[in-house]
Amino acid sequence: MIDTNTMEEKLNLVSEKMMALKSNGMKEIYPISLIDFNCWEWPQGVGIFGLYKYYEVSQKKEILDFIEDWFDHRIKEGILEKNVNTTSPMLTLTYLYEITNKPEYLEFIKEWSDWIMEDKKLIRTGDGCFQHMITGSANDDEILIDTLFMTVLFLTRAGKILGRKDYLDEANYQILSHIKYLLDKEEGLFYHGFNFKRNDNYGKVLWGRGNCWYTIVIMELLEDIPLDEGIKRYFLSVYKNQVAALKQYADPESGLWHTIINDDSSYIELSCSAAFLYGIMKGVRLGILKKEDYQDLIERGMNHLMDYIEEDGTVNNVSYGTPIGLDGEFYKTIPCCPMTYGQALMILVLQEAMLPYWH
Repeated sequence: MIDTNTMEEKLNLVSEKMMALKSNGMKEIYPISLIDFNCWEWPQGVGIFGLYKYYEVSQKKEILDFIEDWFDHRIKEGILEKNVNTTSPMLTLTYLYEITNKPEYLEFIKEWSDWIMEDKKLIRTGDGCFQHMITGSANDDEILIDTLFMTVLFLTRAGKILGRKDYLDEANYQILSHIKYLLDKEEGLFYHGFNFKRNDNYGKVLWGRGNCWYTIVIMELLEDIPLDEGIKRYFLSVYKNQVAALKQYADPESGLWHTIINDDSSYIELSCSAAFLYGIMKGVRLGILKKEDYQDLIERGMNHLMDYIEEDGTVNNVSYGTPIGLDGEFYKTIPCCPMTYGQALMILVLQEAMLPYWH
């Protein structure tokens, strides 16, 4: 494993770059910027979560102060729209509330939870699944694997804080339902989405970043939320099958993953690669996976991850926000540019790699 001094240096660079990330002049296709860190959308939600995980390891007060200031400013500005993706920053707010005990944070958590559960303004589609509604589009009849991180993980945390078992039950149901409709049982990997009107998985593409949300969510869930033993075993069996498939499809030379996992003609994509390594390493550390089965992959992948971090901390080869495509070519044409989630997922794996277990 790379020495801790090198990793800490990279971690600081990647974090500082993310906190200062601004739109680079690229024409964006969504109403709210997915690049500018000072916006409230799903990439920034992933970013602020990565930053919080770095704070957990480092206990650097300046990072906590930055996170608190970020939330205070965004809440004061007002949130443009509640939907699946804009729920993403709420996950980190639950952790920040536990540290600060600010009543306004708790009220905001209650308000957003009510929007999901009491008012049911988060649209339900087939079988009561959360429809993947986004800013500017309801995405009728559509579910995405991304929803597990963007909304469901927050719902579990809100249930824990507010003492609402019904929230935890709903979260478990959503995970089970998303597995039902999105899992390719032959491969052990997930399709990007399912449409209840079309009654299909679109192009049946095994997209990298979509898959990584399950890898992350299950590890975070098991570490934080008590689960019924039967449900826990089921979630873990799906996770183990997924990472076994990921090991099979990892690039032989770099130990990283292509944006279409089972298509080596597609480009190496860093946000999913960092996230997969994070989820696999955490599974090993928690005793869920056997270290000897994944040690070589982890070391190879970590060494090559470093090649994609520029001197100023920019993480390269990160694909822009990606809607569902009807074929593999669609995913291959998604442009790469610096993104908050690319920075954040790199932060997650670097802070994991710095833990004493790995040295």
